[in-house]
Amino acid sequence: MKPDIPVALTQRGPAEHERREQIIDAAFEHFRLYGYAKTSVADLAKSIGVSGAYIYKFFESKQAIGEAICSQRVGQIDEALMLIAQTDQSATLRLRSIFKTLLTRSLDLFFQDRKLHDLAATASAQQWKSTLNHRAMMYSIVEKVVTDGRESGEFERKTPLDEVCMAITSVMTPFSHPLLLEQKTPEQLEERVQAITSLVLRSLAK
Repeated sequence: MKPDIPVALTQRGPAEHERREQIIDAAFEHFRLYGYAKTSVADLAKSIGVSGAYIYKFFESKQAIGEAICSQRVGQIDEALMLIAQTDQSATLRLRSIFKTLLTRSLDLFFQDRKLHDLAATASAQQWKSTLNHRAMMYSIVEKVVTDGRESGEFERKTPLDEVCMAITSVMTPFSHPLLLEQKTPEQLEERVQAITSLVLRSLAK
């Protein structure tokens, strides 16, 4: 079944207010230094010289702030993958590049700072909207490449499109989920992403 389309994250106040960005930036630094669980809204308010009540004008909870940060960071991965999907390369080369880039970008994001990795793990475990949106975007990216591959004659057309896209999106999970990434070394993940990509491409071939 195709994932739900991306949904807007809950926010309050003017969408482009500079205070909103200031709160997100302050939260990012606090989460990096102290972790998501050990950071309170009061800590964030103190760091930027406002009251907790003022922060609640823009975000309904600490989780909403965490959602905004996750959405920004994971959105960078989605943008990189969509750019690959929109190139003029063959669908085969695009899909291989998407798998590899997903792993590389996810490792960079989740392991450049341990406490930010913990935030990403919390988002995944609690099924935050930012995580669900990422899955929906992944499906859309895969759907575009597979559709292009079918139109160009590279990929078979007998299997229902939604079934193919859901299967491919599912096998991508170990290369983007923060907790699953912990279970293997980068070298092991590189070996696996190559093997799985090759298997996927063989299954798609006419």
